[in-house]
Amino acid sequence: MMENQVFMSFTFYSTILILKMYVVAIITGQVRLRKKAFANPEDALRNGGLQYHREDPDVERCRRAHRNDMENIFPFLFLGAIYSLLDPSPTVARIHFFIFCAGRIVHTIAYLLQLKAPTRSVAYSVAQLPCFSMALQILLATTPYW
Repeated sequence: MMENQVFMSFTFYSTILILKMYVVAIITGQVRLRKKAFANPEDALRNGGLQYHREDPDVERCRRAHRNDMENIFPFLFLGAIYSLLDPSPTVARIHFFIFCAGRIVHTIAYLLQLKAPTRSVAYSVAQLPCFSMALQILLATTPYW
């Protein structure tokens, strides 16, 4: 696997995306602390009282950004891993992985900073293109075996 240039490129971009997800999780925790909006009563009690066991719009925005990452990055991890096994052109594969990664980073920035529409939607759509391309190529490669 380590000799497979495509898989190594996939591994690089996947790791960047996983680290980005960790950063969003840390941001969510920091916003919870700053806004004193805790999901669990025991956390609220530890940080000032049950009145802080509540929802906050900024915390919920962070949570939605994180959930959106999970809904999109996890399928990419599957598609990219399988796609890497199809022996695609390393340059084309790298372009697929880069576009997805860049789109997800822009999407997260747009989500967390509440950038003007349609920034987030465009970033989401652009990131989906390589996923659809990889899925189609996987289906075409595996159709003879169904």
